[in-house]
Amino acid sequence: MHNQSKRTLQSHRTSATPAEVLRAARQFFAQHSSIYAAFVEKEGPNHLVLRGQGGEEVVIAAFPEGSATVVNGSSYMFDQQVARFLTTLAPAA
Repeated sequence: MHNQSKRTLQSHRTSATPAEVLRAARQFFAQHSSIYAAFVEKEGPNHLVLRGQGGEEVVIAAFPEGSATVVNGSSYMFDQQVARFLTTLAPAA
């Protein structure tokens, strides 16, 4: 089991809907043909759990807040990829 204290939680506000965010996350993480690819293991209306190389877990959650969507991403080792994904989302107005 990973040491949960070493996980990073990153957050971003976007103008995209939660469904658009999750669709974009699915596509973004599946496109990587390197060791940083991750694929959907579990999903719900506002979250995705993806698995990557070595069983690495990436969690993306998106929920509406006012006129924006708040996106949270967390991973033990894929924190740079989570940060890159968040930069692909249009910022909230």
